Amino acid sequence: MGCKGVILLNVGTPDQPTIESVKHYLREFLLDPNVIDAPYVIRHILVRGLILRFRPRKIAPKYEEIWMKEGSPLRVYTERMVNAIKSEFDSNEIIVEYGMRYGNPSIRSALERLKNSGVDEILIAPLFPQYAQATTETSVSATKFQLKQMGWKPMVKEWGDFYNHEAFIEPLVESIKPMIKKNSHLLFSFHGLPLSHIRRVKKLGKPNYVEHCEATVSSVVEKLNIEKSQWSISYQSRLGPVRWLTPSTDSVVKKMGKDGIEHLVIISPAFVADGLETLEELNIEAREIFTENGGGDFTLVNCLNDNKKWIQGLKNLIVEGFENPRN
Repeated sequence: MGCKGVILLNVGTPDQPTIESVKHYLREFLLDPNVIDAPYVIRHILVRGLILRFRPRKIAPKYEEIWMKEGSPLRVYTERMVNAIKSEFDSNEIIVEYGMRYGNPSIRSALERLKNSGVDEILIAPLFPQYAQATTETSVSATKFQLKQMGWKPMVKEWGDFYNHEAFIEPLVESIKPMIKKNSHLLFSFHGLPLSHIRRVKKLGKPNYVEHCEATVSSVVEKLNIEKSQWSISYQSRLGPVRWLTPSTDSVVKKMGKDGIEHLVIISPAFVADGLETLEELNIEAREIFTENGGGDFTLVNCLNDNKKWIQGLKNLIVEGFENPRN
């Protein structure tokens, strides 16, 4: 009898902070119908004809600004997380690997490592606390597709969304506490989604992303024991001309600066590993918007990454995933 295997899934990242590498990554990412909700022809015209002509030149310098000696921050922090959780398990019982939905290391390579290790039972574990078709669904589907392509048929389990699970909420709360001052205002900035995604998922009877985001915040602020006037919710990373979830993080941060908020604390609970969206979009761009509009101190709460309490929480989620899978 073989052992159990876990495949942790994250979105992905370019291999290098170059225009060509970013273009390659965005092509794979944006042509996924789960990401851009449009008919095939329109999606390809939009991505190949417009976005890929201009966006890589804009994005590549942003990646370069946050690039680490070891490589892309998202990959570095995800790998540190994986290495930390590996040490929590006996490798003869549970083997942990990770794959990126887009880019490297690929989902296929992670599955092949698990197969070669003698795994006969797999837990598919997307690292997205709140369900979205553009993250959770596409990652799980891609994993199952690769299993089929490999002709490999282990027992497959999925863990559930953990947007309000104590294993996630407790370390998140503990990471926020030291950043709060008497005059702090907390802004929970979630990755945005086009409204068409929300409508489509609702028709399919899938979990509601906005409700998950709000439940995460409710769980956190209840444990922090702070009033409604001390926190807000916004959505970031808007792309394209379609209507997205509001309010946008940029507009909220700008208003808070003009309103003279003395200390803004931004948390990004849609991510468990730091990457472009947190290190550049929030810590650089949002910080500049806030200060240029008269705001005071600005603090970004880092993602949980390899935080020790989060690693224990992650261990609990994995154990629970095997014992009480969503499927």
